[in-house]
Amino acid sequence: MIIGVPKEIKNNENRVSITPSGVHALVNAGHTVYIEDQAGIGSGFTNEEYIAAGGQITDKDTVFAKADLIVKVKEYLESEYHYLRADQMVFTYLHIAANEPFAKALIESGTTAIAYETVTDAKGGLPLLTPMSQVAGRMAVQVGAWMLQKANGGSGVLLGGVPGVRPANVMVLGGGTVGFEAARMANGLGANVELFERSPQRMAQIDELTNGQIHTIYSTPYNIAEAIKEADLVIGAVLLPGAKTPKLVSDAMVQTMKPGSAIVDVSIDQGGCIETCDHTTDHDHPTFNKYGVNHYSVANMPGAVPRTSTIALSNATLPYILKLADQGLDALRSDEGFMHGLNTYNGQYTNQPVADALGVWYVDPHTVL
Repeated sequence: MIIGVPKEIKNNENRVSITPSGVHALVNAGHTVYIEDQAGIGSGFTNEEYIAAGGQITDKDTVFAKADLIVKVKEYLESEYHYLRADQMVFTYLHIAANEPFAKALIESGTTAIAYETVTDAKGGLPLLTPMSQVAGRMAVQVGAWMLQKANGGSGVLLGGVPGVRPANVMVLGGGTVGFEAARMANGLGANVELFERSPQRMAQIDELTNGQIHTIYSTPYNIAEAIKEADLVIGAVLLPGAKTPKLVSDAMVQTMKPGSAIVDVSIDQGGCIETCDHTTDHDHPTFNKYGVNHYSVANMPGAVPRTSTIALSNATLPYILKLADQGLDALRSDEGFMHGLNTYNGQYTNQPVADALGVWYVDPHTVL
């Protein structure tokens, strides 16, 4: 199979979908890999490293024209829609539940689109979302600490405090990978951390894993509204695989927050869980202020640390890319979790949570394949 690796064009998106190590594995398996010129440079991988691994460096048009399978990091931007076509597979983070224009472009083109974020494993986990969730969760605390600095418009509170001074109150919404990683980082810095979750089993697990150092609170609108008044940093980390994120923090709740406090909505790429994060930001202009509260809603947070993120992502995706390259769509037919990744096929939506979020008709992927 011919695999194409284009250079990402989203604002400050310096990740690349495959490392030279991954290219070497694909070429050794008998496949051809075209890499767009300088696609890996933002992550510290040179053209020469890809060539040494067996890849072929070329221009963007050639990558999209020749490839049977396009492997990306982020969704297509509007300027790339014309590359979509029915006889090609695309494997990337799609997030189309919160991106209707891209969803329509996939349907109109008939492209076979497989989303990293909806692939599941045997236990129902999200193996291709997990590494980036780990990065984003840890980054959220770094970003929040920076936002709280007075020079950056914050209240001037140090997350961990110092002897004789209380630490910051950090509120984390969601106990999944992002939320747990954020809570662990904040706790490690000495902050007072409360994690809001609905699953009793997950709360018990977090309590056991952290020896009770991270305080778990049952997530209800009332509990959130009460806690947010004292929060210095709120981290939104809610995920419903493939679907739009529910709004857990209302506009009215944000208005009760302390001046100079901060919000980081990691779930913004699925629509966000905080009502005042009503638009995505980018790495050039990552923050905005509303009601005296600093907001951060960058949709590709891991793009800020591309070396770490690219290697972690490629480690997770490479086995799936190899299966697609070796078996084509049979790779999905033989793996139910991989089948969950199929979002569009032949002009039809094939993932039910995605279709429900978009308010469109869903077709069982087993039927269409």
